[in-house]
Amino acid sequence: MLIYHTDGSASPNPGPGGFAVILDEKPAVLGGEPSGAVTTNIRMEGFAIIAALKHANGEPCEIYTDSEFWINVITKWSLGWEANGWKKKGGPIMNLDIVQEVCPLYRQSKAKLIWVRGHNNDPGNELADHWANEARKQRLKSGA
Repeated sequence: MLIYHTDGSASPNPGPGGFAVILDEKPAVLGGEPSGAVTTNIRMEGFAIIAALKHANGEPCEIYTDSEFWINVITKWSLGWEANGWKKKGGPIMNLDIVQEVCPLYRQSKAKLIWVRGHNNDPGNELADHWANEARKQRLKSGA
């Protein structure tokens, strides 16, 4: 089974961004906002999960992320939003472009999303954080 650790970075937030997908303690995918535009941590976290799902290419995998937000979007909230024509109560769905890309990828995958507390000395999360910051500093565009 493939074991991924993902993370995203934007500094300042919003600002330049980067994301990383770690496999076997090495960067498997590094990237950033596809347009190169100013971005947010949340967007970069979402792109990291997309990149991991694409990298797994249908193989069983576990994706460790410190983004409880994206786990909830993908496994809970998006189901209702999609049933309502990609609308939610209280206004527009933020980052809808990422939501509409990641959800079908996840549903067609053999992936399990696992939350890990960020900045808590988890080696995989620390590596993902380091490489997401490197991707941000290099101003990479999407590797997803």
